[in-house]
Amino acid sequence: MSAKAISEQTGKDFLYKYICTSAAVQNRFRYANVTAETDFDRLAQEHPWLLTERLVVKPDQLIKRRGKLGLVGVNLDLSGVREWLKTRLMKETMVGKAKGILKNFLIEPFVAHKQEEEFYVCVYATREGDYVLFHHEGGVDVGDVDAKAKKLLVGVDEKITEESVKKGLLTHVPNDKKAVLASFIVGLFNLYEDLFFTYLEINPLVVTKDGVYVLDMAAKIDATADYICKAKWGDVEFPPPFGREAYPEEAYIADLDAKSGASLKLTLLNPRGRIWTMVAGGGASVVYSDTICDLGGVDELANYGEYSGAPSEQQTYDYAKTILSLMTREKHPDGKVLIIGGSIANFTNVAATFKGIVRAIRDYQGPLKEHEVTIFVRRGGPNYQEGLRVMGEVGKTTGIPIHVFGTETHMTAIVGMALGHRPIPNQPPVAAHTANFLLNSSGSTSTPASSRTASFSENRAKVEGSPAKKAKTGTPHAKATTLFSKQTKSIVWGMQTRAVQGMMDFDYVCSRDEPSVAAMVYPFTGDHKQKFYWGHKEILVPVYKNMGDAMKKHPEVDVLISFASLRSAFDSTMETMQYPQIHTIAIIAEGIPEAHTRKIIKAADEKGVTIIGPATVGGIKPGCFKIGNTGGMLDNILASKLYRPGSVAYVSRSGGMSNELNNIISRTTDGVFEGVAIGGDRYPGSVFTDHVLRYQDTPGVKMIVVLGEIGGTEEYKICQAIKQGRITKPVVCWCIGTCATMFSSEVQFGHAGACANQASETAVAKNKALQEAGAFVPKSFDELGEIIKSVYTDLVAKGVIEPAEEVPPPTVPMDYSWARELGLIRKPASFMTSICDERGQELIYAGMPITEVFKTEMGLGGTLGLLWFQRRLPRYACQFIEMCLMVTADHGPAVSGAHNTIVCARAGKDLISSLTSGLLTIGDRFGGALDAAAKQFSKAFDSGMLPMEFVNKMKKEGKLIMGIGHRVKSINNPDMRVQILKDFVKQHFPATQLLDYALDVEKITTSKKPNLILNVDGFIGVAFVDLLRTCDGFTRDEADEFVEIGALNGIFVLGRSMGFIGHYLDQKRLKQGLYRHPWDDISYVLPEHMSM
Repeated sequence: MSAKAISEQTGKDFLYKYICTSAAVQNRFRYANVTAETDFDRLAQEHPWLLTERLVVKPDQLIKRRGKLGLVGVNLDLSGVREWLKTRLMKETMVGKAKGILKNFLIEPFVAHKQEEEFYVCVYATREGDYVLFHHEGGVDVGDVDAKAKKLLVGVDEKITEESVKKGLLTHVPNDKKAVLASFIVGLFNLYEDLFFTYLEINPLVVTKDGVYVLDMAAKIDATADYICKAKWGDVEFPPPFGREAYPEEAYIADLDAKSGASLKLTLLNPRGRIWTMVAGGGASVVYSDTICDLGGVDELANYGEYSGAPSEQQTYDYAKTILSLMTREKHPDGKVLIIGGSIANFTNVAATFKGIVRAIRDYQGPLKEHEVTIFVRRGGPNYQEGLRVMGEVGKTTGIPIHVFGTETHMTAIVGMALGHRPIPNQPPVAAHTANFLLNSSGSTSTPASSRTASFSENRAKVEGSPAKKAKTGTPHAKATTLFSKQTKSIVWGMQTRAVQGMMDFDYVCSRDEPSVAAMVYPFTGDHKQKFYWGHKEILVPVYKNMGDAMKKHPEVDVLISFASLRSAFDSTMETMQYPQIHTIAIIAEGIPEAHTRKIIKAADEKGVTIIGPATVGGIKPGCFKIGNTGGMLDNILASKLYRPGSVAYVSRSGGMSNELNNIISRTTDGVFEGVAIGGDRYPGSVFTDHVLRYQDTPGVKMIVVLGEIGGTEEYKICQAIKQGRITKPVVCWCIGTCATMFSSEVQFGHAGACANQASETAVAKNKALQEAGAFVPKSFDELGEIIKSVYTDLVAKGVIEPAEEVPPPTVPMDYSWARELGLIRKPASFMTSICDERGQELIYAGMPITEVFKTEMGLGGTLGLLWFQRRLPRYACQFIEMCLMVTADHGPAVSGAHNTIVCARAGKDLISSLTSGLLTIGDRFGGALDAAAKQFSKAFDSGMLPMEFVNKMKKEGKLIMGIGHRVKSINNPDMRVQILKDFVKQHFPATQLLDYALDVEKITTSKKPNLILNVDGFIGVAFVDLLRTCDGFTRDEADEFVEIGALNGIFVLGRSMGFIGHYLDQKRLKQGLYRHPWDDISYVLPEHMSM
């Protein structure tokens, strides 16, 4: 949703902070908020004026006409305010049809004034600009301001002036107040624009000799502009409409939505209701709510919500568990139903999202059975068969009644089943598997003949095959009647490789000669080529960093498909319109601020460019061209026969519902000629009539289908065109959102534009008007397919449509990744790993989620245990590992590793190069003695050799005992690192057999020479063997294997890396220059014959 209502206090806060006007705005920031928790003594301390002035008190909960309802206390002192609040605060009140609790009040100074000093002013947004309404008589009795007020339209990108305000609005205002009001209205309008308001009403606005007073205010702001206005807005709270409580679960889902690229919405209507929904898609969610209400379920409908935009399995799980948690809190005598519905997805992997829902169902299986919940599922789209299978399986394994249906079942049929209005089929027909569409089942490797490209009803007239032309060549700004042809070439903005491959597969299956994507633009990389498949072949598509380069090198391109983010879509679209070759732009992004969209629309109208979107999946012209992900994956393209043109053209707001229309039309007629989803925003770039009139002027289109929606008045233009005879082809039309009039409080549906601001914008009013105008209007969405079939059958009977013979499309090979997703192939992996898995929502170390790693406070030693040893080690073992890392971290700059690191750093090398040069010195002579010591001592101990025998054997063989000996430390000058470790090991290890053996060896070696002590490498080596053998986490073979493969040396490498990095940083910080070894420290020894 974009336009969201804010509280009066928030609106006034914005006004007082940011309005720029010469008018003296009085009582700035003089308001106090009162709730049930308010301490009035403290409130009076914070706002001393409460004790000295007369006051006004009123609820601040988005209630209209508070004065008429007796909800404003006027001219009271503070004790009077408290008395007035006693009968109202936390009391239930009816406002219209809505029943709610008054819990938030605003106290302001009372402004004594005359009736003639009250004025009315309002600014609100429309497609063509912003209207300023002004009436010289304000207050509670202002009446019908739309009829009475003066109006001034400030067009998009136009400026308001005091002169235009005086001339257009202030004709009935006394001369002494004109200058003040003009300055205030100009300042108010500029504030409205700067802070992205969409509605701002002040009534009354009082102007006295002292200045301007803003008494009552109502406002909405464009919430999608948060990334622009955050610095000025701060953290805005959007209160719910009066009569509907703000639930923490709604806030939780809103937070998930804000953090996700997907769309997640939840509104609780009646938490005690028995009918719950979990619907995929903004348009589909409205259709399901309509159908529930049509079938008498309005009083039992518990929630409205939707999830769409390819949420991950984890996001769907979080959404589903929230719904299941809510619906299993109170029992219902008739049990409960959960409707998991949706249209046919364009790009969402249905199986992936259903796996999240299945996880939630398993987690809540007990409460679901206890509350007698029955679940009905209907879905289509990529991999939906697997999604339906896992959903059916969880029903069988948990014992929860789950009825599962696919695209063979009408989208809303499950609502009738759930509410007992239609029988539940025992064995619903099973749709063919995705693979059956994509794999060549005939056994032939040859590609079938090219499919025809003319319409079913056009065997002779050639309407396709020529590039799109402008409708009227004499008019410079006329828009194209034909947006797409079989020669259409496009540029895709954004690195959307999956969408581009989908377009190319569609092109291939439509028997196009060349791909429809000529190039891609992606500003975040340099120019390069991207690989795609064209049928069986691999081809390269150029990717440009710069839009200008792409346009210059591809003059044949006339369509741009923009996958730019909501933040960059405006700038990239405005840039695109600088190139006259572009006549159609599809903007996919959702959440573009309305003010930006209106600027795009204005520029597009001036340049004769057709905009599809924003907030759309795009559109499709079977046999010719498709935008991005429209029409879903290839299995749906083939199932809905979108590879060749039919006779029916449609226009819809919803992208998901456009795919449902593809399905309905393919099942009831000869197929789709063209379909466009104009997008769910309040101001789509092109409107219904733009496309309906194009279809009217296109010979191949024989009938038109329009799926309208609550909000806006565009459908009335279709009524007008039918009445005037401008549209003569049959129009089947249905507006979704009929349920809105049945709700007691306002509900914002999934699309930003799906909200009726007046009676004429309701779906019920529009459906009635369309029927009266002569359109074919079903009684409900359930009957839409039947009406379409009826009209089509009539056209066939009249000979208007002549169905043609089907021609099979070429076979497109299935992508390897998708075949693997469907479980059709297997391939040995190139790598195997058993320590980490980053594929899910949460990183996993050896089976333990990263959140659990932190929660258990296992530290670095514990993490190392998981990643190196695939075990959760005991606490003392984790501590020992950390101690080893600490004692091996550094041993001064003189040792070879540190020396190399320092020399490298001083040579100007980077950190990684310097660190590596130090690490490369680690071996048997420096640092690498841990493994060798562990192996030597273990072998001697395990063979039963006495310490003296071991020492003698090594001496006889002329071998050093690894881990014995130190250059500086001795029996008389012990190494404190070894002492610290020895104390800890003796105190915490269950047994220290090998360490004791090594200490006995040390007694023998030090008796010969005092510095032949067990050094830190040797100690860690033998102690680690004791740890592996005695901590009960490893078998003997496993413990020996870890020693054999070098795990212990890893301790020294990891620990000493800390020191090497320290030396590198130290040299850089000290700004040491290039190191050159001094001559006097080098003994130059020349060969004897040379010296002579």
